[in-house]
Order: sequence, then structure tokens, then C-alpha cells
Amino acid sequence: MILNRQRSVRVSVRDLDIFLERALRCLRLPPGALAICLVDNTEMARWNRSYRGKNGPTDVLSFPTNGPQRNGSTLAKPNRPKPVRASRSDSYLGDIAIAPAVARRNARRFGRTFSEEMRILILHGILHLMGYDHESDDGQMERREHRLRRECGLA
Repeated sequence: MILNRQRSVRVSVRDLDIFLERALRCLRLPPGALAICLVDNTEMARWNRSYRGKNGPTDVLSFPTNGPQRNGSTLAKPNRPKPVRASRSDSYLGDIAIAPAVARRNARRFGRTFSEEMRILILHGILHLMGYDHESDDGQMERREHRLRRECGLA
């Protein structure tokens, strides 16, 4: 499910929903394993400050249902992620927040389309929900994300 709670950037939620279904299949996760909320920069900045201790909006934040713990000013996740196989009884991984205005700015900076950037952020957020952490995992998350981009038609 993708909710659009911002109005500053036009977003095709339908197209993102289609991509989300494909990404979940690639990751062997059940439909309904997560929710995505598109938010404005003000809300994203508030959450970034509250949960990461960083000022200003970021492009994507993930909120796992398993409750990551604080480690200083960042949310700590396991260094070595265990593959998540969500069963029917415990299938909800968590929520992802994306700031389309930040994504649009980053897309320009990285030479990608806005649509590609939004899809990349969905993959990135899902990997965080699965326990990956690019700040502490010696490149595991980045390698997995690049493989997923290819599998999901982004590379």
C-alpha cells in the first residue's frame, strides 16, 4: 500500500504500486508486507531529527516493526542481516516514508529520472526493513541493492 500525504510533487502512485508488487516478488515477500507513505519535507525533517538526530529532510526512512534500537544518534540494525522470510502469520515488516521533493532533487543530482529514483528508494527502504544497514555492513546492503535493481529492471 502506498499513501500520498504530500502535494508538492506529482507522483503516480499507481506506477509505484506496480513496481512495489514486482519488488516484493523479487524478494519473495508477501503482498502487504509493508506500507509506504509519501510525505512532505517538513514531516520528513521532523522524523529525521527525532529518529536519527539529523537536521533537515532525508529521502527515505524505514520503520521496522521489530523495533530497531537507538545507538547514539542513529538507529542501529544488525551488522549481518538475516534473510527475512515473512510467513503469513508474521508478514508485516514495517513502514517506509519517502519525501518526493528530496527524491526529485536527488534524481537530478544523480542523473536519473524521478521515477527511477522513487523506485530505488522503495528498494532501499525495503532492504532496511529486512535488517540491512549500509552505515555498518561493509557493503552488503549496497551489493544486494544493485543486484535487486537489475532483477527489478532498474539497471
